[in-house]
Amino acid sequence: MSKIDVLVVWPNRPEQMQMLADTYELHRYDQASAEEKAAMIGAVGDKIRAVATTHGGGFDETLLAQLPNLEIVCSSSVGLDTICVEACHKRGIPVTNTPDVLTDDVADMAMMLTLTTLRRMLPAVDWIQSGHWVEKGMMPLNTSLKGKTLGIVGLGRIGKAIAARAEAFGMNVSYFSRQAKTDVDYRHYDDLVALAKDVDVLAPVIPGGPATEGLISREVLSALGEDSYFINVSRGSVVDEQALVELLEQRAIKGAGLDVFVDEPNVPQALLSMDHVVLQPHCASGTYETRAAMAQLVVDNLAAHFAGKPLLTPVIL
Repeated sequence: MSKIDVLVVWPNRPEQMQMLADTYELHRYDQASAEEKAAMIGAVGDKIRAVATTHGGGFDETLLAQLPNLEIVCSSSVGLDTICVEACHKRGIPVTNTPDVLTDDVADMAMMLTLTTLRRMLPAVDWIQSGHWVEKGMMPLNTSLKGKTLGIVGLGRIGKAIAARAEAFGMNVSYFSRQAKTDVDYRHYDDLVALAKDVDVLAPVIPGGPATEGLISREVLSALGEDSYFINVSRGSVVDEQALVELLEQRAIKGAGLDVFVDEPNVPQALLSMDHVVLQPHCASGTYETRAAMAQLVVDNLAAHFAGKPLLTPVIL
């Protein structure tokens, strides 16, 4: 019996890739040159019944149109802004992603960035390495988390996990959403500018895509003020990055911790020299454990689909 044909737009973890290779006929679109990609789709496009990808690889309507017998798209990511979910659904093609399994690691990263930024950990390392401790004595004081207010934009799974961690550090929590949540006691805002004015740390935890592009606007960032901080572990597209850079340059915002950027992997040059900014290369979920769990969900969703069983993590719009 011939194997089911699967197009690999972006590879999975090695162990799970081997599982896929043992079960399916894999077509490595991710490894092909532009010319080879076209030839590959021309040769096997009508045979492809499944696609494996992730946020970085994406899956667009142009490629979708060339796969007439596609049955399912499985993405090893939570973010869906690079995947044509609506177009897939219009054709009756389910899309799966990997929620929940990365919640804790992303929340940990948010708190790590908050701690590192407010407590100025990187300048402290430099203070030792540059000899300043010996030559100048103690470094300037930094900022405590206790008693500060964290404003979370979007209180979903990850937002709630961040809130729980922030409370453990003695922080107060407020949040923005269209409607107040009934399962939390945090202060609710339906006005982003008002939230920004009232908090010490602002952290969007929302998906990317057209609906949230630039949501954290210049007006919102300006409302934070010179004694407050900005933390981003969601998507670079949700913030007016140019405004953020300018306000940081002017010290109109006290500091920032950023794991995501608009044009990854290209980070605005101005951010690289700022000692009040902490940068990470979009690696909040980048642990062996979480990436393995995400990769396994791709394997398991594919197996469920072709066995005629319910999908584990279908995307529902």
